[in-house]
Amino acid sequence: MIRCASIADASAIRAIYNHYVTDTVITFEEQPVTTAEMQSRMAAVLERLPWLVPERDGDIAGYAYASPWKARIGYRFAVESTIYLAPAHVGHGFGSALYETLLERLRARGIHCVIGGAALPNPASVALHEKLGFTKVAHFRENGFKFGRWIDVGYWQRIFR
Repeated sequence: MIRCASIADASAIRAIYNHYVTDTVITFEEQPVTTAEMQSRMAAVLERLPWLVPERDGDIAGYAYASPWKARIGYRFAVESTIYLAPAHVGHGFGSALYETLLERLRARGIHCVIGGAALPNPASVALHEKLGFTKVAHFRENGFKFGRWIDVGYWQRIFR
């Protein structure tokens, strides 16, 4: 089941995210976030854009949301998408279903352009984006730094017509 997230989900979402903060280069954040910080981040998005969670047996298996691409008014129809799955739920189809639902909701809200980024190499994220109709539009070399090494970042874009 995929549903709209609420601020009450912030603790579970924080736990999922903090795994990626402390154990991977998928996010360039280096310090775990608190539940209060996650609540604040969610509140900022939920005012205008969807934040979704899939549930399995009553547990939150991941989350996906969109945030404004840039603050200038001319970018109001462009968003950046984000998706994270709890490690135990990776590889079970949750990512595709969750991302597809997010894209449907964005399209229904009149969003024209969705941009997804990924630290590279990340074959699973690349495959997910391309499976869902995204096209690679950028590859930045060594623009992130974490765990003592430089990391590339790629961006994929999907346009709704």
